Amino acid sequence: MNRLAFIFSILLLISCHKENQPELTINSTHIKYFGFTLIDTYWDDPTDNQTKTNYIDEVYEFSNIADILVVNPTDNIVARMDEMNNLQVKSILHISEIFFELIGNSSPSGVEYGLRADFQVRWNEFISINNLQVNQSLIQTFYIGEEPTWNGISFSELKSATDYIKSTLPDVPIMIIEAYPAVDQLQIPNSVDWIGFDHYFIKDPKTNTDYLNELNTLKSKFSNNDQKLVIVMDTHFMSSFHEDIGGIELNEMLEVTNSYYELAKSEPKTIAIIGYFWPSGFDLPNSIGARNMPQTIKQNYIRIGKQITNKE
Repeated sequence: MNRLAFIFSILLLISCHKENQPELTINSTHIKYFGFTLIDTYWDDPTDNQTKTNYIDEVYEFSNIADILVVNPTDNIVARMDEMNNLQVKSILHISEIFFELIGNSSPSGVEYGLRADFQVRWNEFISINNLQVNQSLIQTFYIGEEPTWNGISFSELKSATDYIKSTLPDVPIMIIEAYPAVDQLQIPNSVDWIGFDHYFIKDPKTNTDYLNELNTLKSKFSNNDQKLVIVMDTHFMSSFHEDIGGIELNEMLEVTNSYYELAKSEPKTIAIIGYFWPSGFDLPNSIGARNMPQTIKQNYIRIGKQITNKE
């Protein structure tokens, strides 16, 4: 065999060996939940020709969590939770309004909230009206605080609220999402189960130094080993922010999504990915939500969601 033929045979053997090797991928089985915000929160997408404030019919095939907004302790939301559950989707309940009220503007965000004096009475009433002791299986998590430190909620107030929730319905996880500028100041009660933060307009979060520093700071705040990480994925587009601040074009949102997903897979504490947000027109009138993204980007959300939820 001449030298050239020998080299060719070696290369062929190497190539065949590589082809027979399994593709190395990051394990994602620790991520159990996927969904979007503004699914059933009274928000009407202004790009529609008809009034619509519940989008569960658009996301259930690739989601297993979706949010419901609770405004008053007298709200009966059982039918709304049942509708989701019948589609194999569990509810994320926004319950901050039951516990907190606007008290001023002395907070980093300029909007300050404080714990209501009658929060226990209000929560007990909500539990009773919705028979939550029986219906708690419809709920995946209680979302409370909504950027608590950023909005002036003290640790003692947050702890009082989450401790009381946990004392009444201990089997339902409690979730908080903090704003990225306040992660340094965040304190996490032991009664909180899922923790995340939001920082948008970042092209590649899995390599962005600022984002990774914030994520590491957040993880250092965990107060017990059972607490889990929630990755808030940027799934909306506002040109004045994404383009001007993040240098992100609309067609690059696919790469943004994949970066968040790879980051979530690399973090073994990740329990859920939540996309902010589904319908358009929120925050700014010209904002584009996930439902109105270019089809290739939307299909990517569907691909990731089905991979996590095992829905086919």
